Amino acid sequence: MPCSRTAEPELRVGVLALQGDFEAHSRMLRRLGAEPAEVRTPADLEGLDSLVIPGGESTTIEKGIESSGLGPALQAHHEAGRPILGTCAGMIVCDSEHLGFLDASARRNAFGRQLQSFEADLEVEGAGEEPLRAVFIRAPWIERCGDRVEVLAAYDGHPVAVREGTVLASAFHPELTDDPRFHAIFMAMTTSARERAKEEAAR
Repeated sequence: MPCSRTAEPELRVGVLALQGDFEAHSRMLRRLGAEPAEVRTPADLEGLDSLVIPGGESTTIEKGIESSGLGPALQAHHEAGRPILGTCAGMIVCDSEHLGFLDASARRNAFGRQLQSFEADLEVEGAGEEPLRAVFIRAPWIERCGDRVEVLAAYDGHPVAVREGTVLASAFHPELTDDPRFHAIFMAMTTSARERAKEEAAR
């Protein structure tokens, strides 16, 4: 069954393209009607409505952010209220011990190494009644989260999808299935943020 378009075509969503399967995220965003743009330098963040930080290896992503000088631009993006989606290693990069976009701490490789990768059906708040198939690859989980962090899904008692303000994060890889619902949550956040920005600019 074809997926309904949940985003206006002019929404521009950046995908951090330093490492990881950023192309799969771009395909999913394009499917939802967004215009994806690969981000490798601070200039690439200009004019974006939101940003995806994909999975991969968190230390490698952090080093790439540092070497490319992206840190201040990412902070400015966040402070401007533009949404951010972090998946797997991207969730780690967003936590309080790294970029600080989430008042939460993620534990690396919490479910085990590559051989312990698995799939599971999750009930995800905001994704409808049908379970969402989640792919976990060397996945983290959230060990600590602040009062303002909303847990959207848990597995085996551990938070694996959270949201705080304009930041959405998952321990799993929503880009590796045909189910667009997790990205659709992010696109709804992106649309709302852009509308708020327009209203503030009009005041």
